[in-house]
Amino acid sequence: MVKRSKGIMANTRQTLKKKPSERGMPPITDYLKHFEIGEKANIVIESSSQKGQPHRRFQGLVGTIVERRGRAYVVRVQLPRSYKDVIARPEHLKRVG
Repeated sequence: MVKRSKGIMANTRQTLKKKPSERGMPPITDYLKHFEIGEKANIVIESSSQKGQPHRRFQGLVGTIVERRGRAYVVRVQLPRSYKDVIARPEHLKRVG
């Protein structure tokens, strides 16, 4: 038997699937988005860009921008018992509201 894959992209067939009209690369403006510290952001993973992609467990969560780290942002997400700091590039973040 073949050993089961346990990589970071395992079991993401449905989670990272795009609609047919959204397939391919996103517009360049998604890569150039700017967020202010304290702003709320929704983590929506852009599957066509793997760099700066957060773990799939954070897909769909809302957090607060804490700092900028290089081209990426640190997003503080509240989980049921704790807070996690997620590092993600701007193409994987969307403004809330």
